[in-house]
Amino acid sequence: MPGIFGIISKNNNIKRNSHNIDSMTNTLLHESFYSSGKFAQEDLNIFVGWVVHKNSSNDCMPIFNESKDLILFFSGEHYPDLSEISYLKKKNHSFQKGDFSFLIHLYEEKKEEFFKILNGKFNGLLIDLNNKKVILFNDRYGFQRMYYYETNENFVFSSEAKAILKICPECRELRMDSLGQFFSFNCILENNTLFEKVYLLPGASKWSFNARKNIKKEAYFFPNEWENQPVVSNEILYSNVHNTIIKILPKYFNANEKVGLSLTGGFDTRIILANRENPANSLPCYTFGGMYRDCYDVKVARKIASACKQTHQTLRLDKKFLTQFPELAKKVVYITDGAFDISGAQNLYINKMVR
Repeated sequence: MPGIFGIISKNNNIKRNSHNIDSMTNTLLHESFYSSGKFAQEDLNIFVGWVVHKNSSNDCMPIFNESKDLILFFSGEHYPDLSEISYLKKKNHSFQKGDFSFLIHLYEEKKEEFFKILNGKFNGLLIDLNNKKVILFNDRYGFQRMYYYETNENFVFSSEAKAILKICPECRELRMDSLGQFFSFNCILENNTLFEKVYLLPGASKWSFNARKNIKKEAYFFPNEWENQPVVSNEILYSNVHNTIIKILPKYFNANEKVGLSLTGGFDTRIILANRENPANSLPCYTFGGMYRDCYDVKVARKIASACKQTHQTLRLDKKFLTQFPELAKKVVYITDGAFDISGAQNLYINKMVR
């Protein structure tokens, strides 16, 4: 998966750290349609790399402000309101249309509020040269994973654990308690991972590193802020959900990339189509199916697409998938650092067809 990774170091071994970034990059280049890059702020001993989808919104790193004293590396999603873009233009900021280059200016204007404004699955690194400060952050619930390994000399972070394991062989040992949790609950608890000494950044993290590389571990959001809101009636809840969908849904169709809809028989995809203006044949729809007969999802999705005057395609698991299964099973475990088992092999196969 695309992501960012890097080393925040207390030593000044520039050659070794740069070589390690190259090694980390190679572990994340899973597909031919990925592009990559690296950046070093040598006076602060900060080394960063990234892997992104070519020509995606993330494919604009490193992101500088006009005075080039703020640098941002951002991986994941953010769905801006048009008011955000308009606000930044009124402040005379310049940035590219259609990518995330505007985000550094949003931080410049909003400072600490910036992290709460972000609204997708993401992680990122911000370098503040004036204050000799670095901030590592992620989304509210840690959906976009960020692994880290901390020693007296280095803080190593990566969107995939394998990049850390590549340059830190002392981490290549399974944690037995994590393995037990994985087999018992199909997940690992308390921000631990399958690997010794490697941990997950907690959700809503905003970890700051000063010139001495001391870490201030803070959170910019706590779940009880949302969980302890007053209970509302069903009528108000319905109205609020309805208005929220109408407001937010268009943002998901403003991407640079082509957009298709994974259409099922469920209410979620029906809600999307029902609340969006869909000119005929403007939104390609597809559904996953088996090799022998149409399942419920395929039958219903085909009718929904027809009713909304959209094209529909059924993407099927076929005998070719069975011949490729051993390779796909191995790849899905490798890509997900063991977080997904071989039952995810079909996802790799069918989503390649989607692309």
